[in-house]
Amino acid sequence: MRTARYRDHLVGLARVITDGVSICYLQDVLVDPGVHGFGIGRALVDTVLESYADVRRKVVLTDDGPAQRSFYEALGFRETRDHGDGSLRAFVRFD
Repeated sequence: MRTARYRDHLVGLARVITDGVSICYLQDVLVDPGVHGFGIGRALVDTVLESYADVRRKVVLTDDGPAQRSFYEALGFRETRDHGDGSLRAFVRFD
């Protein structure tokens, strides 16, 4: 897990669940809305995934919203095929 702090306040965190070999799930990326747009989310994701550069499949499941889509696509993730209606969106990145 990686965190971002401003003074003594936690403003963001990112964590993964992985076997360290075949798959890495980006479990959480949380950034205080008051500091959105400053690159904190990108920095957290880049930093937390750094240790797993050799793991080919990186996966994140997130809510179905335009902000999430653009954020993860900007990080190199791509949306999987649509499988009907639902509120869950899946992205995967193959390195």
